[in-house]
Amino acid sequence: MSSSVQRKRVRKDPAARRAEIVEAAAAVALAEGLESVTLRRIGEELDVRPGLISHYFPSAEDLVAEAFGSAATGELDALLPAERPEGTPTLYLARFFARTSGEAYDAISRLWINARHLSRYRPVLGARVSEQEAAWRERLEGLVREGVAAGEFHTEDPLVTTIQILVVLDGLGAHANTATPERPPAVARMAVTTAERELGLSSGVLDDIPC
Repeated sequence: MSSSVQRKRVRKDPAARRAEIVEAAAAVALAEGLESVTLRRIGEELDVRPGLISHYFPSAEDLVAEAFGSAATGELDALLPAERPEGTPTLYLARFFARTSGEAYDAISRLWINARHLSRYRPVLGARVSEQEAAWRERLEGLVREGVAAGEFHTEDPLVTTIQILVVLDGLGAHANTATPERPPAVARMAVTTAERELGLSSGVLDDIPC
């Protein structure tokens, strides 16, 4: 006599389920682009019906914005942690620049390009892009102001200096979608050169500091 055991589905806590959906959507966005973040696609990723995804995100646009926000926040926390238990502002700025290269950084750069393009006609995503840009400015400006207060950095306008650094990083990141060959060293360190110049630092002080 044969018998079969039916696999029992485990009902997840709503907060845990929502976090799982967002995590899966962020991973798909990084790997395939925000256009691939659909209720059906994320349902397939988690092996659940699209209806479950729509229970938490009735609009696919909300899920797209949340996916981008989650990935962008994760990037910011990895590159420039809000909590810095030890180390000087100069050390943390050097570590920040040391992390802005490699395949992982190129992937998030491509996602930013993707999000900015789509946000032209997706207002929900546009609002999230603006929110993430503000978070970047606030986090980096805070570090610059700490350095000024500590006497390590010298700038009359920390916000302007912050924006200058971010603009150069964005410009370099735009090449993540191209087949541009390896950049000359002077080009690759343009953001570092800008930071050292605008913060009154000696050339090379932000190099060769361990991550």
